[in-house]
Amino acid sequence: MTAAAARGDADANVAALYIGGILAARQSFLHGGSAESLTPVHDAITALAEISRGRPGGAEIARLMLHAAAAAAQSEREEMRLYIETATQMELLQQAAGFEGAPLVSAAELAGELWLQVHHYDEAQRAFTEAAARRGANLRILAGLARATRRLGDAAAACSAYRTLAEAWNRRPALPVEIAEARAYLGGCAQ
Repeated sequence: MTAAAARGDADANVAALYIGGILAARQSFLHGGSAESLTPVHDAITALAEISRGRPGGAEIARLMLHAAAAAAQSEREEMRLYIETATQMELLQQAAGFEGAPLVSAAELAGELWLQVHHYDEAQRAFTEAAARRGANLRILAGLARATRRLGDAAAACSAYRTLAEAWNRRPALPVEIAEARAYLGGCAQ
């Protein structure tokens, strides 16, 4: 096996652990963040710790963000903030050095989702704005930014954000829930 192939397998394993942990943390949040419901998240954190061995990189960033997601599930906002700040700074340094950050979902993007989850809309808006600036706006970032803006009560800015989301989607064949949400919201906006 070549080094590149081995690295690809490791990267795929990190991505699978990270995404699986995020999904498990979301489910746990829906069930009150019990210790039992967080077991899969903690298992993913342990596996990522073994992979990263404390070294900066995608596995370590993913581990920190799963800690943040577990804290969000338990409404531990200050603990969540600490993990988010550490992971986003590490990701920023990694990217400045030309390396990848967290796999598939950037730390800044997940931070926005977590802040939305715990009803800190100004923090969510800032995180999504940073994620868009660092990585470029994707549909998840645009949808998160629109939701945060709407929940902050700024109807004009929310209309603009949802319009940007709808325009970014353009004429693709499928209609994800984010675009249906944007179109429904825009129905109430002044043109």
